[in-house]
Order: sequence, then C-alpha cells, then structure tokens
Amino acid sequence: MAKVTAVIDIGSNSARLVIYKKSSRFAFHLLHEATSRVRLPEDAYRHGGQLQERAMKRTFDALENFLNIASSFGARKILCVATSALRDAPNKKEFINRINRELGLKIKVINGVDEAIFGARACLNLLPIVDAITVDIGGGSTEFAFIRNKTIISSASLPLGTVRLKELYFDNNDLKGAKQYIDEQLDKLPIEMLSDTLVGIGGTFRAIANSILKHKTYPLDILHGFEFNVKNMNITIKKILNADTKTLKKLNIKSTRYDTIKPGALIILQLLHKMKNVDRFITSGVGVREGVYLSDLLRNQNYKFPSNYNPSVRFLLDNFLVEKQFSNNLASLTSRIFDATHEHYKIGTEYKHALIVAAKLSPIGSSINFYSSNKHSLYLIQNSLEYGFTHQQIILIATLVRFVKRKSPSKAHLQEYKDVLPDDNTVEILSLIISISLALLAHRPKTINYNINFHDGCLHVNSNDNLYLVKEALDMLEYPTNLSVKIDT
Repeated sequence: MAKVTAVIDIGSNSARLVIYKKSSRFAFHLLHEATSRVRLPEDAYRHGGQLQERAMKRTFDALENFLNIASSFGARKILCVATSALRDAPNKKEFINRINRELGLKIKVINGVDEAIFGARACLNLLPIVDAITVDIGGGSTEFAFIRNKTIISSASLPLGTVRLKELYFDNNDLKGAKQYIDEQLDKLPIEMLSDTLVGIGGTFRAIANSILKHKTYPLDILHGFEFNVKNMNITIKKILNADTKTLKKLNIKSTRYDTIKPGALIILQLLHKMKNVDRFITSGVGVREGVYLSDLLRNQNYKFPSNYNPSVRFLLDNFLVEKQFSNNLASLTSRIFDATHEHYKIGTEYKHALIVAAKLSPIGSSINFYSSNKHSLYLIQNSLEYGFTHQQIILIATLVRFVKRKSPSKAHLQEYKDVLPDDNTVEILSLIISISLALLAHRPKTINYNINFHDGCLHVNSNDNLYLVKEALDMLEYPTNLSVKIDT
C-alpha cells in the first residue's frame, strides 16, 4: 500500500478529503482533511432524483481542488467513493464519466450495505467497542450495522437522510409526514439489530454530541469516543427540534447545519422510540472514509488489526521513541510489579493495559526535550492517542506519564480530570508502579536481572547488578505509608 493515501468521500451533504500517511506496516496518522458542503442532491428529490447542474458544478470544483491537495502531499493512491447522492441519481453516469474524463478521477459508487460496512469497520477498529449498533445518518440515507464480539453480523441501509427529509417534508412544514415516513422506513430494520450501545457516525450525530459535550462539565474537548446517556440525548434533541436560529447557536450547532440538524435529530428520536433498550451513546469521529482506508490497509488481515495492536500507540512509538529496548524493559518491569502488588492494593486488572501502554510511551517526550519530557509525553498522548481507547484510558495514560520519576499526581490535576479518572488512590498506586520501574532502570541495563517479591506492603527486589544509581532514584520517590521498596543484594 502507498505510504501516502488520499480518500475522497462524496456524500449527499458534503464531499470530504482525508490524507493518511503510514509510519509502519499498519500504523498511520492523518496529514490533512478538507471538506466542502457541495449538497450534490440539492433540488434532486423534487426532480425525480436527477442531479442538477449547479450542484454538479460545485462538486466538480471541489473534487478538482481535492486532487490538487492530494498531489501537494505526494499521495500515490487515491480512493474515491460516492454514496446515496450518486447511488440514487438516474443521471449518475453522466456525472461520473465527466469527472473521469476531465479530472482523471475514478469514482466508485458503493451500495448502502457496503456503506454501512465501511462505517462499522472503521468503528470496530478505531473505537474500544465489542458489541454495538452503528448508525450513520447522511444527507440521503442512513446506514446501520450490528457488531457482536467485534464482528459485523448484519447491516442495512434506509433512504433516510437529512437533505432528503428537508426537501420532502421540512421545507413544507410537514412534521407529521416526516415522522410517518421515518417510522415506515425504520420498520424495515432486521429484528436482531438490538443493542444497549449505539455508536453515532456522521455530521448530524457529531453536531448533537458536541452540543451535549459543550453543555456538560467535561474536561476533554474530544468528540471521538465521547460517551453519554439516553437522557442527555433526549433532552438535547427536544431542544433542537423546538429551536429557532438563535437557540441553535446557543446549543453550539454550526450555521452550516441549521437547515439539516432538525431532520437528523428527528431520525434519532424516532429511532430511540423503536430501540428502547439503547442507553449508551458513543460518538464516532470516523466513518466511511476511514473504513475505505482500513479496508485497503487491512485487506489481508480480515479487515482487523492484529490482536493487541493499536495504530495510535504504534504511530507514537514509530515517530517519537528513541530507545526501543528501554521502552520494552520499562513495560515489562511495570507489568511484573503490577502483578505482584495489585491484589494487595485492590487495584482492578482492568487498569493493567493502560498502565503498560503508559510505561511504553513514557519516554517519548524525551525526543522533543529531555528536561520537560514528561510534559511533552502528556501532550503527545492527549492529542495523538486517539484510536481504540476510551477517554478515561487516554487521560489515565497521560496522567501516569506526566507524574513519573518523583512526584505523585498533583491535587490540581486529579481535580481537573476527576470525572474521567479512577479514584485518587488507584491513580497514585499506578503512578508509583511506573516510577518504581523507571527507578529500577536508572543504570540502563540491557536486560532485566531482577527477582521481585511482594509481601507485607514491601516490594523486595533482588539483583546481582551494581544498583548504586537505582537506590538513589528509589530514595527520591514519594511513597504512601503502606508501601516500601527494599533492595536485597
């Protein structure tokens, strides 16, 4: 696969370009993103689905600019897909041929089932989900996929879209007709599509989730992976459906969505009436574009990353880790100390994964500046550890790397992130475990030569190495009253 790949998604409301660059076999990061509100099916639903010249010209111009951007980044591969807007248009061949002839761009029109699978494939690889239903509300259609045990079981596509509903019903103030149409379409969903977790894909869902995030006391301004409950959703949807332009602005809805946010909100509301068991929402910042990219990247892997592989962790290690062996030693030692102590301190095993990732990533800030490496590690993790982790895990990992070496996590930091961090005692013990591991590697051994035992609140460490610097590093740590470390030589 090309090192730099561009993906273009021609949707009903917007056309979008993303450019990804690989840093190793499966690791990648976003180089650039561009969006144009082309509204390709504008006025089409009033003319038998026929694409209108003005909308086609907007889309042509946007695609021409997208190709220039892709070229500027040296993209060797361009994947272009189109969804409902072209899928439904009787004159789609005319438009597709023109794009191919004049721009040299080949557009693949994907059917609704494939569109649903692309979105779901992105979510199951780039969000920490096991069982869920994904819902992707677009301008012309809405796609659904049922995920069980990280496997797509079934999928469906319905002609429910924000632009479609706007032109057919909302422009005519026919709310009753819109509800009836939505309900008739939702009745076609496969009966097995039931889950208590709904993953929302697309601009409508992100706009509503952003409104909820902005009006909560929440310490992160990250939509991807943002979770909330059905009560938050119902309250916000009802506000949106009854809002005028001024109120929509107060709800942090962008002006570009003023005319389509109500049709989208109504789709969600009617969906919740049908799926009464949904009580948890997860916001997806990824969708069809990422699904298309991952389908190409993972085509020989059954469209899944290898077990225990995370592309964001790998990207950070690829680009910012100077000493690979040291990072591995630190993670290994941290794991051993956790296994020896966690039962005594009543620390759940669910925190072990985040702890080991924190140990692996702890040194990455040194590649930017040694003297403030902890701060740089925290920044890199908070802003780049975006795929496959909950917000709670991201902040825990960032917190642990921020306070290694000497200090316990500050009270101010714990207070700022109290809504997403475990209890203070858990954070302090986990932080200390990494700090002890780091101290035990103060002499930078090539291999770990330690016997570790824990009893009666004391961690006993035995080694034949010269541990002069290790002892000094351990003496500088802050220990709780119920933990000590003893070097047995």
